[in-house]
Amino acid sequence: MKKPVIGIKSIGIYLPRKKMTAKQVSEATNGFWTEEAVIEKLGIVEKHIPGKKDGSQEMSAKAALKAVKNAKIDPKEIDLILDITEEWKEYPLTTSALYVQGVLGAENAWGIDVQNRCCTAISAMTIAKNMMLADDEINTVLITGGYRNVDYVNYTDKPMSMMYNLGAGGAAIILQKGYNKNVLLGSHIIGDGTLARTAGVEIGGQANPINSRNWKEAKKSLRLMDAQKMKDRLNAVSMPNWIKCIDESLRKSGYTREDFSRDGYLGILHIKRSGHEWMINELGLKPEQSIYLENYGHIGQLDQFLSLDLAMKAKKLKKGTIAILLAAGIGYVWAANVIRWG
Repeated sequence: MKKPVIGIKSIGIYLPRKKMTAKQVSEATNGFWTEEAVIEKLGIVEKHIPGKKDGSQEMSAKAALKAVKNAKIDPKEIDLILDITEEWKEYPLTTSALYVQGVLGAENAWGIDVQNRCCTAISAMTIAKNMMLADDEINTVLITGGYRNVDYVNYTDKPMSMMYNLGAGGAAIILQKGYNKNVLLGSHIIGDGTLARTAGVEIGGQANPINSRNWKEAKKSLRLMDAQKMKDRLNAVSMPNWIKCIDESLRKSGYTREDFSRDGYLGILHIKRSGHEWMINELGLKPEQSIYLENYGHIGQLDQFLSLDLAMKAKKLKKGTIAILLAAGIGYVWAANVIRWG
């Protein structure tokens, strides 16, 4: 029996009003990075940062409300909520999915939090699709999340420059079984556990609890805990793994890289400018076949939803466009999936 299609019904985006400019990032590094270098090398013109009321779960809920409104559905139609809000949230050990459920009034849904760092959106889409195909009673899934890991960035920590782009926001999509538009096709995910503890928040967990001596440092302790190991390993495997994820997700979807380069769209997370340009060239794309998020920064696992939304509004997604969402997350994980738009 032919499997039902799973389509993207709607997208919802919430971005804080407050922004941090390249000049302000430069100043935060005490001038070690010039404003020009922040723009040209790190690829940050400006980025959204949270206001006082922009909690991670709250931003997730605001994005979810927009997605429900855009889908023109009753929240009671939602069967499952997969929340991809970061672990850094208003209250530890609370379930973000259930907070969103309560805000929406999605009383017929159940929810669970999913985490795969900056790969979580693609991982959650893969999980949602598989669950919908396996369970006859799951027909509508909300994937939503909020992110503000920017709070942990220490701009004077020089090895952390790869994370100076961190920002804040919320994003959500609604997937629906039998919705024959914007169809979610194949995905491919690669994990490398040898890098599991090379980056993260160093102070505040069980191994290194917050105490009277380190509490100020703990607030800015997102860092590379084994910078050399991470750098050496990523230099060796990162780009090949990304390309493999792209090629495998295309193969599983019945397409080739040539099909994609002809009229595709790449929804890639924010990375340094040279890396973005390398990927565009490697895939044989034109610059206009992607959107560089230089005016948004890196909103973690929400970049892909933001990129899709921006592409839709810019009319870069037409009927039959092959869209690839591409991500990588510390841990380390690489992921790609394919969407046939329209």
